[in-house]
Amino acid sequence: MNDKMAGGNLETFAFQHCHNEKKPLEIYLFIDPLCPECWALEPVIKKLLIEYGRFFTLKHVLSGTLATLNIRKKQKFEALAHTWERTASRSGMSCDGSLWIENPIPAPYTASIAIKAAELQGKRAGIRFLRKLQEVLFLEKQNISEVSVLVECAKSVELDIDEFLKDLHSNSAAKAFQCDLKITAEMDVQEVPTLVFFNENIEEEGIKISGCYPYSIYVELINDMLGFRPEPVPPPPLELFLKYFKFVATKEIAVVYDLDIQEVETEMKKLQLKQVVERVPVKYGTFWRYME
Repeated sequence: MNDKMAGGNLETFAFQHCHNEKKPLEIYLFIDPLCPECWALEPVIKKLLIEYGRFFTLKHVLSGTLATLNIRKKQKFEALAHTWERTASRSGMSCDGSLWIENPIPAPYTASIAIKAAELQGKRAGIRFLRKLQEVLFLEKQNISEVSVLVECAKSVELDIDEFLKDLHSNSAAKAFQCDLKITAEMDVQEVPTLVFFNENIEEEGIKISGCYPYSIYVELINDMLGFRPEPVPPPPLELFLKYFKFVATKEIAVVYDLDIQEVETEMKKLQLKQVVERVPVKYGTFWRYME
């Protein structure tokens, strides 16, 4: 196995975003579940959490940027389709823009309410549900405004379905989404994705960075705010990474392990032969599903 994929032990892979201890930095990640640029940022977020997650807590905030659009006109659908295709081919995180031509989503905000409903079962539950929602949207072209699709997503990440359905139609989820929109307005977030970095000094304003940037830019920001340059935690053994995340893109593995696409393909073919993973071809590139 490639040395970069050997990694450390399980302790080094205690995913820091799930820990509750006080950390010196807090990062607000403003996203919209329908935004392809937010999807394209997934590899960078994974790498940041693994290498520097011991220094920050990550809070996902739903901005509603796309959800508030009155998406009805054919030209808007065509523009969205073009944006998805362009983002997918540039970023390596596949998304199929033909969704907006074939089966446009009539009520985008429903997905945001559903994410807040999932979060009521815990932070990790919310993160797992958001990821699954993105997968069925960008890769499978499913209509994530339909309750049946949302329920299937909830089942696949092992949420309590009765609780989820109750919360989906409750004031609690709607209020939580409204709270996110209020934070978005207060921090003057105009586009997604946007990351806002805060340190322990509550007197200081946060540092806002909008759009997708190379990984090194985010690391420099963390170093500047900490006032020193910590050593990054090495990534875990590849099989442990796959077991934890269940379903990942070749691109995500490449970013986390500092490999090129061909090197990742070589390693994943070995695991495929061992029946550790199965290959899932998508419109742009490949995803890999961990075999339980």
